[in-house]
Order: sequence, then structure tokens, then C-alpha cells
Amino acid sequence: MELVLASNSPRRRELLAQLGVRFRVVPAAIDESVRGGESPEDYVLRMAMEKAQAVAAREAGACVLGADTTVVLDDDILGKPASHGEALATLARLSGRSHAVMTGLCLATPGGSHGEVVRTEVTFVTLDFATCEAYLATDEPWDKAGGYGIQGLAGAFVRGINGSYSNVVGLPLAETWALLRRHGIEGSLGGAAEDAV
Repeated sequence: MELVLASNSPRRRELLAQLGVRFRVVPAAIDESVRGGESPEDYVLRMAMEKAQAVAAREAGACVLGADTTVVLDDDILGKPASHGEALATLARLSGRSHAVMTGLCLATPGGSHGEVVRTEVTFVTLDFATCEAYLATDEPWDKAGGYGIQGLAGAFVRGINGSYSNVVGLPLAETWALLRRHGIEGSLGGAAEDAV
């Protein structure tokens, strides 16, 4: 079964490649607006499903993996910052606190769509203004939910993490591997799921 990744994210491409699966990339162009009253969990799952289904409609017979990651603090979805001021305000909110990183996953197959949400708790150290400004002077925060990349310089901001590290980067590997295995998509670690040893 051919696998297609419905994402243009270089981080997702790198993470999926770690599983040793063969795939093509076909980005999905969808409206990513949050609906009124929509919970963060519902939002990321809907985004993942809409991405997967939009690409599956054009890629007959393929399995399409969609994913969407967001940062959540006080039930607010913190997306990619659109300006310096917004990025600075986001880092100020995250400073010294714990937040959730949620990724919606969806595998659209010829037999239907299968989705789930993975949640990781991340705790930041307290950040001073000069540190935030120095970070925002780099290219790193601008294309990332919550305005930071844990795999880069902002890894120094993280005091603790509870859950999947790869989820915070953009694709939870254990859950993605399990989802692919359940649908017979083989990688370097094996194909169809079997009983645990």
C-alpha cells in the first residue's frame, strides 16, 4: 500500500523517514481556521482528518497520513506567530509554566479514516526579556506552533517533558508507527502489528 504524507513540514518528513517507511509528500491546502467553541483536541483532530482526506481525494488507492500540531495554554490555541509582538507575547505566556502540545493524527485509507490525538506536557524555565528577544532574532520561531522549536535553540527553555518528545517536534513516532502497522504499512521495524513479546 502506497503511503502519502499530507504535509509540507520538513520536521514531519524527517520524523516519518525515521520509521523507515517509503512515502511521497503531497501537501494539503485547507482552511486552518479554528471554529467557534471548538476545543483544541477537536481542532487538531479535524485538521489532521481534513488534510488526509483532501489529499486522499486526489490520490486514489493510497493511504494518506495527515497531522496537525498545536500548543495549548489555558485552553487557548497558540498557533504560529504572525508578528514579532505576537511571538514575544507567546513566549511571555509560556515562561515558567507548563503547556500542552497536541498532535492530531489521521490515516485515510481506502477503507476509511482512522484518527487520534496525542498530548505531551512541556514545562518552560522562566525566560527574561533579553533571552526572548535574542531567540526572536533567529529564524527558528516563525513557522512553529507556539513560536518555538524544541529540537533547536528553544530546547534550552524546556525544564521538563511528560510524554512524547517527537510529538512536540511535530509527529509522535510511537503512535504513528502503531497506526501504520495496524494498516499493514511496512517500515524498517516491521509491518503488520503482532502480539507483543
